[in-house]
Amino acid sequence: MTHGYTTGTGMNPEPAGPYGSPYAGHPNGAESDAGHPSGAAPYGADPYGTAGTPYAVPRQRTTEPAPEPVTEPAPESAPAPAAKKPGRDRYLDLLRSIALVRVVVYHLFGWAWLSVVFPSMGVMFALAGSLMARSLKRPAMGVIRGRVRRLLPPMWVFAAVVLAMMFMNGWNPTDDPNRGGTWGLVELFNYIVPIGAPPYPWHIGSKSGLLEDTWAVQAAGPLWYLRAYLWFVIASPLLLWLFRKAPWPTLLAPLGLTAIVGTGVVTIPGETGNAVTDFAVYGGCWVLGFAHHEGLLKRIPRYVSVSCASLIMAFGLWWASNHLGPDGWDLNDIPLAQATWSFGFVVILLQYSPSWQELPGRLAKWDKLVTLSNNRAVTIYLWHNLLIMATVPIIDLAYRLPFMQSERAVGALDSAYTIWMFALVWPLIGLMVLAVGWVEDLAAKRKPRLWPNGTKRSAGSRPRARAATRRN
Repeated sequence: MTHGYTTGTGMNPEPAGPYGSPYAGHPNGAESDAGHPSGAAPYGADPYGTAGTPYAVPRQRTTEPAPEPVTEPAPESAPAPAAKKPGRDRYLDLLRSIALVRVVVYHLFGWAWLSVVFPSMGVMFALAGSLMARSLKRPAMGVIRGRVRRLLPPMWVFAAVVLAMMFMNGWNPTDDPNRGGTWGLVELFNYIVPIGAPPYPWHIGSKSGLLEDTWAVQAAGPLWYLRAYLWFVIASPLLLWLFRKAPWPTLLAPLGLTAIVGTGVVTIPGETGNAVTDFAVYGGCWVLGFAHHEGLLKRIPRYVSVSCASLIMAFGLWWASNHLGPDGWDLNDIPLAQATWSFGFVVILLQYSPSWQELPGRLAKWDKLVTLSNNRAVTIYLWHNLLIMATVPIIDLAYRLPFMQSERAVGALDSAYTIWMFALVWPLIGLMVLAVGWVEDLAAKRKPRLWPNGTKRSAGSRPRARAATRRN
């Protein structure tokens, strides 16, 4: 398990640091898995404006008045229709939603094979990179400010709750054995702007408390993604310039950097090393987002790109088979395998990108949930780990019910405990979306919405709802 992921042992996950290193706050070392995290433009916003109605060309006057026509005058030509706003790519929205669900499932069950079946983080960084490249048609500083503005307020709400819980449980950052004193206070700044790893205690509270004593590690774990996202956003103007000048070297350079810093050839100690490794591992996916937006992938014959991607993925699996981590085939513990597998996987996904304006066929019934998850991606990602742990004290209340006093009933609940956690975490996520999700709207300078699933209310006294696909 890496990047703040729980190892998925169900009720009592034992987190580890990125790529096999321990987390910050652990006696043995330091910690290391969008402003929207995906970088998506908000629903209802048009980032590029709309083309205006063309001007009518006046008829040329003649010196002599024209004779009166004997036939009926031709009807006036209809005005040219206004250009449509660029719609959201629902295929990319669907991929982002799948990635978020996969992250929640992985953190709950800890199935290592999920990192192979669907490398969520690589997909999310690629989608964010594509949207960032699209936004950089505008001045770079304004785009960066907008992305950072969307990212920070939801994080501040999360950090305020988590820090309050830690302080109430007696945590003092100046007493941390690894980051104590003044440096411990300075690093609290990472809860305001995630340029590095925030401090937190490895153990806090009691093992018999409502939450397990490693809850702070689990809660703060997802913040690594916000740090990496912020680094990519700041670096994007330079990366996009380099990509346009030298596309292939820029595209493949992160894989080469991962081969250096992610395999032990060059070791960068501490949190700086973790941040550089994350940047290298997912840098290829971010630049693939540039390639998708710029149309580079479409200019390559599909059989060529898919064949090359398959070879890169095969190398990733081969490398993983010889460098298995503590959780076996969990690619989050194997940087070079994660980088190459995610790179090839994303190439194939983007090569077959159908650019849907609407979800087709049976997928259409998921339209509202896809829209909601994209509008609340930051909220879902930030809070899901803490909400997974919150399911435990709720489910434990069931043991007190009168009909649960037999050994058979207790055994049945024990055997299905993680299933109940899975069933309960989604309503809790929904409640958190209602409670704090609107902060994402304020951060994007939109009117706050409680449940932005793309449904609009029709005019009239009765609040009849109708589904509508929001435009960018």
